Amino acid sequence: MPDSPRTAAPPTDRPGLDAAALTAALTPGSSLWRAVEVVEAIGSTNAELVARATDGATEGLVLVAEHQVAGRGRLDRTWTSPPRAGLTVSVLLRPDVPAARRAWLSLLTGVALAEAVGEVAGVRTSLKWPNDLLAADGRKLAGILAESSGTAVVVGVGLNVSTRADELPDTGTSLELVRGGPVDRAAVLLAFLRGLERRHARWSQVLGDPVSSGLAQDYLAWCSTVGSAVTVTMPDGSALDGVAEAVDWDGRLVVRTDAGVLELASGDVRHVRPSTSRP
Repeated sequence: MPDSPRTAAPPTDRPGLDAAALTAALTPGSSLWRAVEVVEAIGSTNAELVARATDGATEGLVLVAEHQVAGRGRLDRTWTSPPRAGLTVSVLLRPDVPAARRAWLSLLTGVALAEAVGEVAGVRTSLKWPNDLLAADGRKLAGILAESSGTAVVVGVGLNVSTRADELPDTGTSLELVRGGPVDRAAVLLAFLRGLERRHARWSQVLGDPVSSGLAQDYLAWCSTVGSAVTVTMPDGSALDGVAEAVDWDGRLVVRTDAGVLELASGDVRHVRPSTSRP
């Protein structure tokens, strides 16, 4: 069990998650999930599972934190959420697919999350390449971060569930704000993990092929980036305008610009935003 940083007493208006009940509901009949662990507070769920993967842990672990005090997003951006206000969950996978196809795991996770949110909360969402779940008005509901460690990939999700407006940045929102009513965190988590297992199994069986697994078609149906004019900000701060035309077999965003066609991996860019101009 990871060490739990000291934190304030949990809020009484936000019920906690029951690890035993979640494990009992999830693991029977599952060929992937072994256990759901819930900790009251932790530095980073991803960092904890990456460390366990390095020590040889097998796949199928699910780690949920009621409060993550050192959460990270892509490019080491911070991700914070009040205690018990969201779902902060990481899973340990060891996909038997070519390394180049592993970039699709973040996109696969996004599809499973979008489906679960729609099924349980009735909230309409879209996916912004490479790792954001957006509400219909474009504000951010969730972020996804995948990290590799040898043959393992740890995928983390941070989803705002009951977070209030005064607890969020202007660019963020939560399921309860969008829905206008309460949302059961446990039900969202279980639907997400079951959907993730189904999609991961199909994708792995065809060695990570996004087309024959149906993943590419489903991702494009959810993705609001492909087909849009975008401004891409590079790590050095420079920006370029183009049209996002596709996601290729390795999960890279294909952007057509005046200078030609670029294939961008998630680590190649700082931001991809809607553009007001077209090349």
